[in-house]
Amino acid sequence: MILDQLVQASQQRVQKVPVRERVKRIQQARKMTTPVLSFEAMLAQPGLQLIGEVKRASPSKGLIAAEFDYLQIAQDYVAAGIDAISVLTEPRYFKGQLSYLQAIAQTVSVPTLRKDFIVAASQIASARIAGASAVLLIVAILTPVQLQAFITLAHELKLSALVEVHTTAEIKQAVAAGARIIGINNRNLKDFSVNFATSCQLWQAVPAECYVVAESGIQTATQAQQLAAAGFDAMLVGETLMRAPDKGQAVMQLRAGVRG
Repeated sequence: MILDQLVQASQQRVQKVPVRERVKRIQQARKMTTPVLSFEAMLAQPGLQLIGEVKRASPSKGLIAAEFDYLQIAQDYVAAGIDAISVLTEPRYFKGQLSYLQAIAQTVSVPTLRKDFIVAASQIASARIAGASAVLLIVAILTPVQLQAFITLAHELKLSALVEVHTTAEIKQAVAAGARIIGINNRNLKDFSVNFATSCQLWQAVPAECYVVAESGIQTATQAQQLAAAGFDAMLVGETLMRAPDKGQAVMQLRAGVRG
């Protein structure tokens, strides 16, 4: 199963870092006073916000961007009026790097999200040190105890936690753990198939006090309009934007007819 391989690779990355260094990162992150741009304030804006993803590759599609000027991509997104930027930092399957996130966070004027398969507290601390505004936490790969601890740590470090779900049961787990932002992923992480209808089927199970984000499989302005009409706060779009020759134009096309 692809998800198992991704989690195993992430655990191996963490284990390669000495425990002392991992503890040091958490301590450093806790001492940081430099403010980060608020991911939740972005979501609180009226209408449907657009989170554009900086992603070089994926397990299902292979190499997406042979030429990968990640800073230019981020700057093109911002110039087109994007609301936040998600950066893949998983190196083996997505060809990402934490340094991409750090450089982008230092350059752009919008919130940034560390998108990775987070299995350890030190990864959350590293995101804060790199300047991220938020981290992705996936319910399917964490125990309830881990999920609650990671959400608590993220909030302690002044980071938002985008808690990703795929089922109604996972929504309940996320809310019980203290999630304030629910991300409904249209991609099945077991086989990486995509079904846009997943968002529309699950969004009503998200409590009104939580922000809700649609992830994956969003390709057209019509889909964006459907999400806006349903009451989503944001949509996270990766491959559609990454494959577009003119990313600014692609952003504007997605936003046609909706605020975001």
